[in-house]
Amino acid sequence: MQNYQPDLRKMLEITKNYIMDENQQPIAVQIPIADFEKIEEILENYGLIKLMAESENDERLAKDEAWKYYQSLKQKNVES
Repeated sequence: MQNYQPDLRKMLEITKNYIMDENQQPIAVQIPIADFEKIEEILENYGLIKLMAESENDERLAKDEAWKYYQSLKQKNVES
């Protein structure tokens, strides 16, 4: 199987609106919700890949057990 290399220039095209303070210094960025959701998905996928790599030699879970465990990790991150 060929190693897939995404075109990062396309993947990272994000519409940004800069929020400026009274001195015209940028203090925040506003992005469309669709772009935010894309970023969130990329980060989740990256985290899942890292977790899978770290646990390569650990005991394997059944699909349903793995999904429940993954959801519990996400919930812990939300509560933090």
